[in-house]
Amino acid sequence: MLAQIRAAGLRYALIAVGICVGVISLTVFLQPLDIAPAGVAGASTLLNELFDTPIGFMIFLLNIPIQLLGYVMLPNGARVILRSAVIILLFSVLVDNLAPHLPETGLSEDRMLNALFGGITGGIGVGLVYRAGATFGGTSTLALILQRRFGFPMSTTFLCTDTLIIAAAGLVYGWEGALYAAVALFTAGLATDYVLEGPSVIRTAMIITDKPEEIAQRVFASLQRGVTSWTIRGEYTGSERTMLYVTVARSQVRDLKDEVSRADPKAFIVIGAGHAAYGSGFRRIRSLRA
Repeated sequence: MLAQIRAAGLRYALIAVGICVGVISLTVFLQPLDIAPAGVAGASTLLNELFDTPIGFMIFLLNIPIQLLGYVMLPNGARVILRSAVIILLFSVLVDNLAPHLPETGLSEDRMLNALFGGITGGIGVGLVYRAGATFGGTSTLALILQRRFGFPMSTTFLCTDTLIIAAAGLVYGWEGALYAAVALFTAGLATDYVLEGPSVIRTAMIITDKPEEIAQRVFASLQRGVTSWTIRGEYTGSERTMLYVTVARSQVRDLKDEVSRADPKAFIVIGAGHAAYGSGFRRIRSLRA
């Protein structure tokens, strides 16, 4: 019970921080310099420029039909939409109440700086909310509907909506504004992936060798890492050899190559990058989802 309470507390803390960071992205960096963010927030920013409508209110208003559609078409739609509705309401209220107290030109008049930092902070906000098992609604809900009901990849939906926002930003703010919007969207995507997956701190290695036992023992003794092996056959030579698979920390790559070369100088080794590893010797597997 205590673990569940702790997980729920962390989940709601991530949502709260994600909402605040998302509000800062929109009100401090993007909107003051006429840079449209992604999704419903971007459409609301453009409507504010054209008709002087409150951004937060329009975010809430545009989300109503999308969330009602999600309620009807998604399995467990009530649960999914309820959490998103609370986030949308808080985000909308904070946007409209914080903006009047900030400088009209934001922290800097450099649009590139604002596009970069707006994208970074926006991506962090979205990533934190996603990690808590929730979304900001809007196009995220629409993408979920299209994926669950019609099999469309979520990335395709986001690509289409983001392209529309960039094109609309070009019409409203000029094509230079569209380019800054594209920079913000691209940066936000990178930041979201970083928050969700973490930095690339591990490396995976595939080692083809005739001396698997010697290499495995050296890896065990020197690096304290487990090794998986299986027999393979080279199509060119037709001979059977052994492939070893091992996951190490990024800082252990040099030591791994040294141990392999000492055991079998003729070994063939391929090293790839990974974002994170979960299990014995690495991170524990944890879930924040209800």
